Formats: sequence, C-alpha cells, structure tokens
Amino acid sequence: MKDGFRFESLEIWKRSAEASYRLFTLADHLENEKKFRFSEQLRGASLSITNNIAEGAGSYSKKEFAQFLNYAHRSIFEVANILKLVFPEKCDSPNFQSIFNELEEISRMIHAFRKGLLSSQ
Repeated sequence: MKDGFRFESLEIWKRSAEASYRLFTLADHLENEKKFRFSEQLRGASLSITNNIAEGAGSYSKKEFAQFLNYAHRSIFEVANILKLVFPEKCDSPNFQSIFNELEEISRMIHAFRKGLLSSQ
C-alpha cells in the first residue's frame, strides 16, 4: 500500500505496539527462566491487542471494527492478569506500575475510540 495500512495511523495501535515491545522483554525474561508456557501466553496476549486493532481496521463496517476493538480491549485484561499471576512479587514495583498504567490508558483509549466509532454510524 502506497500510504501504509489504516491501522498504522491509529494512536491506539501505536501505543499498543509500544507497550507490546515492553511486554516482549518480560516474555524474554520468562523464557530465560524456562517458563516457556507463560512466555508464550504473554506474547500471544500482547500480540492479540495490536492484531485485533489491525484486523478491525481492515473491516468494511464500523460494527465489525468495533467488535475487533472489543477483542483488543479484552486482551489488555488478559495481559494484566498474566502479569499479576506470573510476577506477583514485582507488581508493586515502579516498572510494573508503569506498565499497568500504560495498559489502563490504552484500555481507556480503545473504549473511547470504539464508542466514537459506534456513535458515528
């Protein structure tokens, strides 16, 4: 595509991609500790956020796009759950609080974007 893909211009996708890079680093850490299943689960849930935004952006209808945003939103909660269960001793650290704050902000952004999308039908 000459001008790129639609999702690349979406702030919700950009922010989610940045958060994913941080989450991939945590997944690498889990892999180094031989916690492969947790690593795989964290990577999958992280990718699901950006993948669903991108897939939804390729939809022909706003209703369908909104459904993919709902999946992305739910994946944020999956990521938070994985982090809280796999790293319980680190969840109060500034680094993890920063990640949780970013996830919460992205969650709000997706919700607002979805709401605006549906109200403009």
